[in-house]
Amino acid sequence: MHQTETPFDFATLPSKSKLVGHFVGKGLDELRTPAMIINRKVFAENCAAMHSKAREWGTAFRGHLKTHKTVEGTRLQMISTADKTNAVVVSTLMEAWEVARNGLFKDGTVKDLLYGLPVAPNKVNDLSSLWDDVAQDGGIVRLLIDHPDHIKFLEECESKRQTPRKWSVFVKIDGGQKRAGVSPGTLTFENLVKALLASPAISIYGCYAHAGNAYASTSLDQASSFLSAEVESVNAGAELIMKIASAMGVELDNQSLVLSVGSTPTAHAASAETKAKLSSLLHGPLELHAGNYPMLDLQQEHTNLIDRSKVAQRVRVTVVSCYPGRGVNGTDEVLVDGGAIAFSKDTGPSGSFGEVIGTKWKLGRISQEHGTLTREGPAENEELKVGDEVEIIGQHACLIAAAYPWYYIVDSDVNEGKEVVDIWIPWKGW
Repeated sequence: MHQTETPFDFATLPSKSKLVGHFVGKGLDELRTPAMIINRKVFAENCAAMHSKAREWGTAFRGHLKTHKTVEGTRLQMISTADKTNAVVVSTLMEAWEVARNGLFKDGTVKDLLYGLPVAPNKVNDLSSLWDDVAQDGGIVRLLIDHPDHIKFLEECESKRQTPRKWSVFVKIDGGQKRAGVSPGTLTFENLVKALLASPAISIYGCYAHAGNAYASTSLDQASSFLSAEVESVNAGAELIMKIASAMGVELDNQSLVLSVGSTPTAHAASAETKAKLSSLLHGPLELHAGNYPMLDLQQEHTNLIDRSKVAQRVRVTVVSCYPGRGVNGTDEVLVDGGAIAFSKDTGPSGSFGEVIGTKWKLGRISQEHGTLTREGPAENEELKVGDEVEIIGQHACLIAAAYPWYYIVDSDVNEGKEVVDIWIPWKGW
């Protein structure tokens, strides 16, 4: 049962120090629900495991910050018990600026930041200012490009500078996912590369792909196949870039082009064995990138590449009403105070929006601020009553986390993970 909560002023977003002062040391049954909870130990172990994967595969690693969007999580992604990296990819300008504002460039935790969307004209000046800011600490900002207009925006920006620079860019490769990027071997790709090589404002750093379709994997073999296809697509892109450069008489700034690949499923599949299976001669060093892996979720569990013990996040909700016999075949239904905002509307192979830990209850239906727990069979001593609290693992940690103004951090090594040990406040906005 939920204990009587100590009054707390939620009228405005409190500072981290105020939240820490109020919640650290409290039990989970003292939290206002819905509450997002992250197990710091599991999060850190997942980061170490991914570093080990990259090392086993013999590649550099670039951690994506999009899932948690916090300074604390970034530090764990960069430096683990297994290895370290200093390269990140972000999905928003807010993430990029907060990495700098929180001193992660200044203390050397981050040195290399990739803005992970094709650059829009209304963001070029912001990214230019950010590069100026982090360059003082030896940092660099890299971009993704997949359209000739991106080149024009960057050239216009540099033409206004007293000392023009060259932007380090990845060519975004479409490996068949049709999310973003250009496909090697097409006239569009050839024309883009020629424009890049001719531009005084561009230095091609490498080719970048994201195997978003790998989330449909249900086995190591499937994920490995997606990974191999991803490597082949960026490798083909790099080979063509070098051929076009040679034909144009242009000398590339880099000795070799970085081949950046990955998604959490394909990164989990990375190993010395999968690398050995690559049939093509690589035209540059590999870089592995991933983002969901520190927290994980039901979607990742259904790839069969991780198990439930590796999922570092869950959402705690309260039962607010019960409806005996209302469900399919006379089963019970239960209303909880977490809905689409708390869990997103993503579903997965299980067909639900989430699963209640330790039971057969599922988050079967959701509205904006409440959800309905359903069952396929009888309660079997798992009856719920008003006031009970349950913890649910949702389908997609990235979207779930985006809803919360702060996360309650627990640690398996501290009181068996039953009390709050820290508060992480994510970066909001674009």
